[in-house]
Amino acid sequence: MLSAIRAFAKSKWAIGLLVVMALALVVGGGSQMDVLANLGPKHVVSAGDRNLSQAEFRSEMDRIRDQAQQQAGRALDFEELIGEGGLRQYLEQKSQQFGFLNWAWKAGIRPGKELILRQIRQTPEFFDNVTGQFSEDQYQARLTEINVTPEMFEAQFRDQYSTQHYGSALGAGLRLPRIYGAILASQTLETRDGRWFTVTQAMAGTAGVPTDAQLTALMNQSADQLRLPESRTASVVLFDDAGPAAAPTEARIEERFNFRRDALSLPEKRTFVTLTAPNRAAADRIAAALRAGQAPADVARANSIQPAEYVDTPRSALGDAAVAGAVFGLAANEVSAPVQAGVGFVVAKVTAIQPGRAATLADVREQVVQELRAEDARAAVYRRVEAYEKARQEGKTLDVAVREVGGRVIQIPPIREDGKLRNGQEITPALPPQLIQTMWSLGQGAESEVVDMGQGQYFVVRLDAITPAALPPLAAIREPLARQWVLRENARLLGARASALAARVRGGEDLAAVAASVGATIQTGTGLSRQSAEQNGQGVIAGVFGSARGEPFSQQNTDDTFVIGRTDRITAAVPALAAPVAEQFRQRMAGDHLNAVGETAIRTAAERSKARYDEALARLALGLPAEAPAAPASPATPPAR
Repeated sequence: MLSAIRAFAKSKWAIGLLVVMALALVVGGGSQMDVLANLGPKHVVSAGDRNLSQAEFRSEMDRIRDQAQQQAGRALDFEELIGEGGLRQYLEQKSQQFGFLNWAWKAGIRPGKELILRQIRQTPEFFDNVTGQFSEDQYQARLTEINVTPEMFEAQFRDQYSTQHYGSALGAGLRLPRIYGAILASQTLETRDGRWFTVTQAMAGTAGVPTDAQLTALMNQSADQLRLPESRTASVVLFDDAGPAAAPTEARIEERFNFRRDALSLPEKRTFVTLTAPNRAAADRIAAALRAGQAPADVARANSIQPAEYVDTPRSALGDAAVAGAVFGLAANEVSAPVQAGVGFVVAKVTAIQPGRAATLADVREQVVQELRAEDARAAVYRRVEAYEKARQEGKTLDVAVREVGGRVIQIPPIREDGKLRNGQEITPALPPQLIQTMWSLGQGAESEVVDMGQGQYFVVRLDAITPAALPPLAAIREPLARQWVLRENARLLGARASALAARVRGGEDLAAVAASVGATIQTGTGLSRQSAEQNGQGVIAGVFGSARGEPFSQQNTDDTFVIGRTDRITAAVPALAAPVAEQFRQRMAGDHLNAVGETAIRTAAERSKARYDEALARLALGLPAEAPAAPASPATPPAR
């Protein structure tokens, strides 16, 4: 063995391997020593022995998109489906799920194969419509239809059983201590007696008119809130006003109509109602009742289901091919036989049929003309953009080039990076995000290239001025700043007065005597509960229930009052009455506690399995760029002059 190792060390293969390792150290800085690992398959999600390949991820996302398109009634692209953080949330959940299942398998939670097969044989979708028995052929056909192999499907059932089994065991063994409910019941049913008096702003005095020095000090203290952010002013060149386009010729109109004849034709539409039953027997009863003349609403009510009504619906709007075939194969007022759909059995009744018809040029002439006019307008704008770029390449200034091509220049007032005016007011209409991003990518006096905003809209930005962030002048905010200073000073005076009075009570003076010294009246509360804050105020309840018997308290009750008092008596809850309340509290808390423990267990299992995901790889699997695009520009109307 040693001689073989020595022989390999002297060979050209060993030298080549050392070169590869050296390159890895140079490129990766020594942080990625596992060079050969990059030659293996890459996974979107991985956790221990569990992983999700790009192909499996794409297949799963295709199924999710199909379901979403059926619900939305329109086509959806992947960027729209996974936008607003949806992909990351999905991958995080998937990685935690894989991590937990990997841990559960290694921990010995492994459902038997017979248990899985028995559950599959009870699924109604896999039963033969004629014999009513489980059909292996139908099972295979249905899985093929949804692009899932039997191994994948059985694995899903196995994972589901593992999760349910663990959750059931967790729920059966987890018992919330009785003391939790007892504490809450004791606090709820406990009552207290107390006395207090109210300290008002009038007793403490009010603030006068602030000086400039006091306002300046307050402004400096609140600099982070008052500082105006950086703003920028720009000139924007628009190429959208290309003048009225010439009317399209009759030959172009006819050519476009012939090209789009099929798309412009009106499809057949039907008005119908569908009722979905959980099994074949119930569906047969529903079909018989409908054929007997009963109203669909009455039949649905009798079978405790909700009817789905469709009005003037084309075939393309129905996501389930079997249901669509049945509905569009019926005559008016005819009832279908039960159809096995994706979920349950569907019975349909057609009430009206609106035949489709081929479009004529007379029907859609205006639509075709407007379409051609829009194309001509976009082409004219693009020619103007090309002329502008040619003029700039010839060395002409922006102003000269704009005059030659006939563009228009609008002025953007000082705006912040969030698109609002310097004072925080909204701009109407809102500026497109692309325009704002371009403004913040330029230096003062710089000019951008032509930016394509989509929808045949183009613009050029010249950044005219940059106003750095700064505090506003005192004169501009004197009134609101003075009001804020008065509020703060009044609060300080009130707090100081209340603290002084409370100190006298804590020092041993009689509560009534202290109250009388400021002209206040003693109030008495008997049998107060924590729920009586509405009548007495939060400060009173916090003071009475936050202090021991005979202990003074001082609490702010409202924005401009304090309460100073003493707790005189504490009456504990009656055990006979507290016991059932305690059990109710415990039962309410048990569900939340179980969920929290379960979530913690799943996260911990995922961490132990070293679960992780690759968002960039997931996007590539969907045919998208590795990084999510910036927010799309709004095709809003350009800002007014």
